[in-house]
Amino acid sequence: MEPNTGRRTAVYAISVAAELVGTGQQNLRLYERKGLLEPGRTTGGTRRYSEQDLDTLRRISALLQDGLNLAGIRVVLQLEAVNRRLEGELAAARTRR
Repeated sequence: MEPNTGRRTAVYAISVAAELVGTGQQNLRLYERKGLLEPGRTTGGTRRYSEQDLDTLRRISALLQDGLNLAGIRVVLQLEAVNRRLEGELAAARTRR
């Protein structure tokens, strides 16, 4: 089983997700349009957010408070994802020794 799989389960409706992270639903839609996150969808197309999505939304909020614009935030999120992947590869390489 992949670690944190439960954190990726999309369960929260947009209204609940917005309330949990303290922002408006329109902001969540904007962040999706700008490519900052991609929430899950029901078969009917309704957005569903996971705990991992909520973490990303909280990170976006923190970066906005630091003065970054959405384009800058997209770059930061992409670099953080690359860094996590590389750290995982390095840890795996170390255990294979």
